[in-house]
Amino acid sequence: MRKSEVVVVGAGIAGLTSAAILSKQGLSVTLIECHTQSGGCAGTFKRKNYIFDVGATQVAGLEKGGIHKRIFDFLDIPSPEATILDPACIVDLNDGGKPIPIWYEKSKWMAEREMQFPGSGRFWKLCSLIHQSNWIFANQNPILPINNFWDFSQLLKALVPSNLVTGILLKSTIFDLLRICGLSNNERLIKFLNLQLKLYSQEDVYNTAALYGSTVLQISQQPHGLWHLKKSMQSLSEALERSLLNTGVKLIFGQKVNSIIFDDHNMCWKVSANSKQNSFIYQAKNLIYTAPPQSLLNHLQGPLSRKQSYKNRLINLPNPSGALVFYSALKKEHIKKISSNHYQFASNEFGSIFVSISDDGDGRAPKGEVTLIASIFTKTKDWFNLEKKNYLNKKRDSLKKISLELESKFDIDPENWLHRELATPLGFEKWTNRPNGIVGGLGQNPDIFGLFGLSSRTPFKGLWLCGDSIYPGEGTAGVSQSALMVSRQILASKGIENFNL
Repeated sequence: MRKSEVVVVGAGIAGLTSAAILSKQGLSVTLIECHTQSGGCAGTFKRKNYIFDVGATQVAGLEKGGIHKRIFDFLDIPSPEATILDPACIVDLNDGGKPIPIWYEKSKWMAEREMQFPGSGRFWKLCSLIHQSNWIFANQNPILPINNFWDFSQLLKALVPSNLVTGILLKSTIFDLLRICGLSNNERLIKFLNLQLKLYSQEDVYNTAALYGSTVLQISQQPHGLWHLKKSMQSLSEALERSLLNTGVKLIFGQKVNSIIFDDHNMCWKVSANSKQNSFIYQAKNLIYTAPPQSLLNHLQGPLSRKQSYKNRLINLPNPSGALVFYSALKKEHIKKISSNHYQFASNEFGSIFVSISDDGDGRAPKGEVTLIASIFTKTKDWFNLEKKNYLNKKRDSLKKISLELESKFDIDPENWLHRELATPLGFEKWTNRPNGIVGGLGQNPDIFGLFGLSSRTPFKGLWLCGDSIYPGEGTAGVSQSALMVSRQILASKGIENFNL
């Protein structure tokens, strides 16, 4: 039996961050990870001479005042080396029009928007006003959704007058904003928004919450911005691991959680886990669960049987997406030069393809070569319960189709690929232990976002949820905000109520 004040399940960015904050505040923390490395969907793997980012390829929140920067400053560790993405992405609608660079400089992006989408200024101005209100609110570290009086008190402290105005849009979508601005029939603008929103909210204009979408559509511009990490996405995890080492966190790899029960006699949580050789029991008053909440249906069977309404909510959560991810490498001279590390284009076959290309000398490929990663959303159900032969044929067919799309878009000759492989939801399930290999969190529609989402505070005292299915949503910045929120709640339960960054 291994005892600590807090046990954290999952060493993705959410788990690493919550463990680092709480241990920095003096709590004893044990962090359990089933994989042999940290990072989760923001981790990396190596093939030959190449390092590939598993899922996430860009980072928000490293700027002054950004959530990562605030946390790193609090932990007294240096931020990973990174460069601002300008443009953050180039979006090609494949409609015969000019591709759309999403510029970092506000004035440049405003001019680009007006050129690409004439007459859309009112929509972007409305999004900007909502985003500014959101940002002031978020920087006050609210607790959402509210689940008790203390949560409510933190929400009240965070509110500013502008939030009361934008609050009338709580149940609105991005399409509602377009309708307000007389742009509901602007097909080109809607196509662009659909491509971008799917990346960050897993929803389209008709289903993305207006308050959420307004911010993700503006996160690429100053004073915020998206960042490209030198070396790899793993440098984010490595920075947090250094903090854990400094504060004595027990970071345990290669152990898979089997079950979670509440010990009524000792009034604590017990986590049963096993490695290839042994079984282990961990005990703590507080348990932070960063795996997708759907996994609780397997891990928390005993306690859930006594909370049927909560169990039903977990059962009825919307199905997140899966992903096909194409990992490849080329000589730099064998790919068309583009002015961004990221390129998104509309595809008749796949809907949308998001491409990330490494910088020469950033550590992901030998000098003169680049890695190219292409991501495509897919339904997880399409990849499970297939006979092995059918699965392999489907995978081989998808790799071929993606290769052809990329060869056409970036002027790549088929013989010039130095490496190619494809990951499916089955591969992601093995890598991350996420059910059905789901990626991202819950789609940010008005019924899930903010006040109406799944709370970090569960019906079970001392059991907390954290990660991309909890406010404010997916991405390394989002899950870091979630980690800060749950850390504040745990510290408040121990009488430390005024902790903030």
